[in-house]
Amino acid sequence: MQHLKNDIFIKALLKQPIPHTPLWMMRQAGRYLPEYRQIREQAGSFMNLCSHPELACEVTLQPLRRFSFDAAILFSDILTLPDAMGLGLFFTENEGPKFSCPVQSSADINRLPILDPETELRYVMDAVRLIRKNLQGSVPLIGFSGSPWTLATYMVEGGASKHFQKIKGLMYGQPKLMHTLLDKLAQAVAAYLNAQIDAGAQAVMVFDTWGGLLTSEDYEAFSLYYAKQVSSLLHRTADGQPVPSILFTKGGGLWLERMADAGFDALGLDWQTDLTHARLRVGHKVALQGNMDPVLLYAPPEIIAEKVQTILQKYGHGSGHVFNLGHGILPDVNPEHVQAMVDAVRRYSPQYHQ
Repeated sequence: MQHLKNDIFIKALLKQPIPHTPLWMMRQAGRYLPEYRQIREQAGSFMNLCSHPELACEVTLQPLRRFSFDAAILFSDILTLPDAMGLGLFFTENEGPKFSCPVQSSADINRLPILDPETELRYVMDAVRLIRKNLQGSVPLIGFSGSPWTLATYMVEGGASKHFQKIKGLMYGQPKLMHTLLDKLAQAVAAYLNAQIDAGAQAVMVFDTWGGLLTSEDYEAFSLYYAKQVSSLLHRTADGQPVPSILFTKGGGLWLERMADAGFDALGLDWQTDLTHARLRVGHKVALQGNMDPVLLYAPPEIIAEKVQTILQKYGHGSGHVFNLGHGILPDVNPEHVQAMVDAVRRYSPQYHQ
């Protein structure tokens, strides 16, 4: 078992005392870094980058060489799971991900295989193992998956969507069939995350990117219910160490109390959720992660530093906060502005942990 040199991210998720607020960033390995763009060009395609463990490892480690982040996150994509189920993932310029065989009928749903992640997604597990080896215990590695609901939206829509009429049509018109799909996906997501934990992930995150599209009752029935199912199946320890889990529902600020009862150790917050109110609403049940507006990274460094102070102040004293953006960093942000955010978190957060 490898000892973690920096475990404050794990400790914050478990609400244990720490010297300062930990920090990482959604999409921290990505297009805002010139070294990423270089390796992406060499790889020829995004899927090539994801499916070659050496390249995925290199991209995962790139931001850690520049910034003193407190965690690494596996470089992959939430849609590798439906791709492995035979939906034929491909990416088009300016239009994002698409599936050549979207889910359109009960026959399509019944045909979806039960995956063995170590076989069909071996390249992801090999990447996790390689990253863990290369990190040498410097910081923890986060594994992740899309939530059952979010994966279903892409699988039924056949890609990104503006109005989500196909998935909502299925949900409203054939709720039983929708539940069959989501149940299958909950089993697949849990197996996928557990395989990542077995391969070396030290924390896991469920991205529910499209949960915020739903009404309160539909969120409960079609998104949160299946996130809970995933949570109930997760491995909680590895090598004798706790493996904390995070649920992030973009646009989910309305439902924090319900999310806090879903069995995860932490909730990710988007930038529209007030951190002070969020902490009061969830009490001691979960830690909180977030929640700076990603667009703030276009502001001058002194403004970034001010906003960092506001967010730290909003959470207040004590452990249980992981500093992050409220969604992923945007592709053309200046890396120096990321450094300004990192410096500000390092400078101003210790006072909240004395």
